[in-house]
Parts: sequence; C-alpha cells; structure tokens
Amino acid sequence: MGEIVALRDAVAELVHDGDTVALEGFTHLIPFAAGHEIIRQRRRDLTLVRMTPDLIYDQLIGAGCARKLVFSWGGNPGVGSLHRFRDALRHGWPVPLEIEEHSHAGMANRYVAGASGLPFAVLRGYSGTDLPAHTATISTVTCPFTGERLAAVAAINPDVTIVHAQLADRAGNVQLWGITGVQKEAVLAARRSLATVEEIVDELTPVPGSVILPSWTVTAVAEAPRGAAPSYAHGYYERDNAAYLAWDTISRDREQFACWLRELEAQT
Repeated sequence: MGEIVALRDAVAELVHDGDTVALEGFTHLIPFAAGHEIIRQRRRDLTLVRMTPDLIYDQLIGAGCARKLVFSWGGNPGVGSLHRFRDALRHGWPVPLEIEEHSHAGMANRYVAGASGLPFAVLRGYSGTDLPAHTATISTVTCPFTGERLAAVAAINPDVTIVHAQLADRAGNVQLWGITGVQKEAVLAARRSLATVEEIVDELTPVPGSVILPSWTVTAVAEAPRGAAPSYAHGYYERDNAAYLAWDTISRDREQFACWLRELEAQT
C-alpha cells in the first residue's frame, strides 16, 4: 500500500468508467492535477462526490466525465457560478447530469460513516428544508434513548478518493496541513485512494496540526509539484485568484471551453 507511481499510471489503474470518485480538498490542496489527468484519460459515466465542487468539477463535467454530482455547495469561490455545471444541468451539454444535494454537515457525516464501517450517520440537520423529500440518502431515525427524531444520512464509500498533500515519504506515508477539510475521512471511506503530493522526501518532519495518512490507508502516491494549482498549497504557493476570474469567462462559452479542453488534452 502507498505505492509510489507516476500520476498517469495511478489514474489509469485506480479510476475506471462508472466509478464513484471523490476529489476532496477544502479551499486549498484541491487535486487539480489528478482531475486533469482523469479528463485526459477520458473517463466517462463517473459519479463525482465532493463537499464543495469548484473549478475542477466544472472542468470534469464540461469534459463529459460525469453523469452524477453528489455535493453540498457548488460555485467558483469568490467569483460566481460554475457555468459548465449549469449548462449540463439545464441543457444536458455535453451529457445530462443528475444531482444529489446535501448540507455540509450531511456530507461530512456520510464520509465519517463510510470511514467507520457504519451504514449511516445520525445528526441534527435538514429540519425545515425539502432536501429529505428529494434525496433518497436522507432519512430520519428515532433515538432509542430519548425518542427524539433525528436526521440520518447513508454512508458514502467512494470507489476511489483522490487528495492532494504537501509531503509523502518513500514508504508512502502522506502528510498534509493547513485547512484539512474531510480528506482523512474521505480516504478512509474509499475502496481505493490516491494521494498526489508536492514532494516525496526521505523522512516526514512533524508539523503542528498536520494530518498523517499512513501508507496502509493509501493505495498509491504520485508526486505532482503544483498539483493543487490554481488553488493553494499551504507553505508552497498561494492561490491564483486570476485563474479563478479567467475561468468565469472561459466556462461561460462552449467554444472557449472546447478550446481550453483541447489544450489540456494535448498536455502530457
């Protein structure tokens, strides 16, 4: 486990047509390089899972990789909408897109349940919303101790979870720090997992507040410098705000997006 491989080989081995795929990372450490490789390998019919889908999911949807999106919020952070997402949802371009919407707390609890080997999670939430009426993975349970009615959400176990991190050692142990979101839970919930990293080093140095994913939790590790750009990697590079603004223009127009896609697919 935690085998160190090339990114292209990792995606070819771990991500299959029809898979449920989670690319997690909150604000930073978003696995753009891995998502772009999925696009280049033309994976299709994916169920994409993410708490906060942003540009990389807009790109995957626009490239025709996705048939379904499971999420709790979607947008171009600080800019506006995801236009490829909207086009797929409204007009079925390039392929129709199904959605399953949750709250942030609901999605986080689904990962926790999956990581814990439980069939569902219990939380206080969804009260006053109509999401339970439209979402088969949201239900209610009665507390056996107090009789209180609580929300229940089905566990989620992705076929593959992909995360980006700052470091891995040569044994395949992965270290990430900063805003860590639900990467740990998403990896532990998955059947297979890939961590792309800024660097592979001989030995990991303790960092306050860092999360360690032991090699036995990760199927493969791939070195991908700047693999989170245009998001940021704490301690390595800053967020490229201009890229997020530029994407708003590119993604609004199908022809501009098609040009962007051809350029991406031509990269090696």
